[in-house]
Amino acid sequence: MTTEPGRFDGSVLDPDPPRRVLLAAPRSFCAGVERAIDVVRALLAERGGPLHVRKQIVHNAHVVAELEAAGAVFVDDLDEVPEGAPVVFSAHGVSPAVWDAAAARGLSVVDATCPLVAKVHAEARRFAARGDTVVFIGHAGHEETEGTLGEAPGSTVLVQTVEDVARIRVADPQRVAYLTQTTLSVHETAEIVAALRARFPALRGPGGADICYATTNRQDALAAIAEDAELVLVVGSANSSNSVRLVELAHRAGTPAYLVEDAAAIDPEWLAGVAVVGLTAGASAPPALVDEVIAALRGLGPVTVEERRVAREAVRFQPVRRPRPRPADPDQAGASPWAKASTPSGS
Repeated sequence: MTTEPGRFDGSVLDPDPPRRVLLAAPRSFCAGVERAIDVVRALLAERGGPLHVRKQIVHNAHVVAELEAAGAVFVDDLDEVPEGAPVVFSAHGVSPAVWDAAAARGLSVVDATCPLVAKVHAEARRFAARGDTVVFIGHAGHEETEGTLGEAPGSTVLVQTVEDVARIRVADPQRVAYLTQTTLSVHETAEIVAALRARFPALRGPGGADICYATTNRQDALAAIAEDAELVLVVGSANSSNSVRLVELAHRAGTPAYLVEDAAAIDPEWLAGVAVVGLTAGASAPPALVDEVIAALRGLGPVTVEERRVAREAVRFQPVRRPRPRPADPDQAGASPWAKASTPSGS
């Protein structure tokens, strides 16, 4: 493993005193990420490359590089895909306009949208169809946000902060509903929803939380270690929303925290005098990267690892292998092909 000057490879410093690693669990891949990656791997194994994928299949540079090496071609626009060719839609979902563009080019679509994202799309269609203004809580520019806003663009408004709530305008204050991006901060989203309810007492919401089980579990797991750690390392890419939220959560707990792509991205100066390191990974980060960080820390001296688990995840989604039509209802969109939810640790 190569490193930039002054960067970390676990072997360039004198041995440190014993260090303790508090390992958050759950961490790393979730069911939706695993399913999306599996879609691309299976199609490459079956057909070979090139296989075009609209946007990054998941937001992780290591995953993207691995799949590119196997023959995947990641594109920003469907115009880059040859007419009639297969194309995979990423885990983040797409708007109806993207489906229409694929149909116009005769593309054979394999839809790797996470079923929990597809659920939010279906909710947007239902709320808009009954005449509600849909307030979508999310981050501007994120693929998931763009896809959901596209379901009912004339009826949907984007809110990113509590301050945004005072600025939105709706046709009928009695007919307002909210939905959320699946990878938001649970704490910050609750504050925004409370502000919406204060302004629109008749506010409707989704039948179940839109922030997904994996986002919630990883935030709960980090909260269980952040206050006991002197430093938190979150493994993930900079464009991974759920990974960035973990860093923010550690900061809110008063603990210094850094988002790192891998072990090589760790600055050794961060570790100076640190005896307890909290470690986790976003839902799109491969588990092997966490193992590499631990191995690199061991290169500095003795390390003990203590895993703190707050939930056990048993969620599984049905695999997708074949082209499918544009989803028209929650079941077709893949909203319910999963076995069971995660359970608290020890149950």
